Amino acid sequence: MREEFQADLNEVNRLLVTMSEAVRAALRKATSALLTADLKAAETVIERDIEVDKIYQQVETKVADTIARQAPVASDLRTLITALHISADLERMGDLAEHVAKTAQRRHPSPAVPAELRPVFKEMAVVADRMAEQITNLIGTPDATLAAELEGQDDAMDDLERALFKVLLDDDWPYGAETAIDGALLGRFYERYADHAVNIGEQLIYLITGEPVSDLT
Repeated sequence: MREEFQADLNEVNRLLVTMSEAVRAALRKATSALLTADLKAAETVIERDIEVDKIYQQVETKVADTIARQAPVASDLRTLITALHISADLERMGDLAEHVAKTAQRRHPSPAVPAELRPVFKEMAVVADRMAEQITNLIGTPDATLAAELEGQDDAMDDLERALFKVLLDDDWPYGAETAIDGALLGRFYERYADHAVNIGEQLIYLITGEPVSDLT
């Protein structure tokens, strides 16, 4: 029974890693579509989001089945519940990448963001990609110290969003309200993507320590 349970856990973990890799690739491609007005890239991200949703459903089904068959307790149950929370955050990260791609699609053939905003979005994408890479590694090899470092990267994302709003709210902004609204929403998509990565880090810390992050700070 223990070997069967471990096999179930391994399968859940494999699905989570696959999800994490997929949402990382999705935002990378969506950012490329955003900055280069690449319609094909945007459409690919939108079409593939359903694959992330399907994996999310597979995780839910596998976890429910494992709980029903194995009746786990203590740390084993915590592992499965944590997997559900992580998969929900990953699914939302995939949705946010899709939102970026849909903005690029809607504004095509024009670039969705003017030249003045591209540097900050490039940097936001770098931070988001670094966080997505880190959570992929952490799902495979949980480490509470490395998981806690995600908070600092999220602070960097927040700083970038503030810099973005400074440009958008400048009295000399020349591109009109629609472009400003798109810029603000896009900034929010990247910021929320990072927030979900932090959530995953906190879930992993809980998995390792058995204590909610709020109780450790």
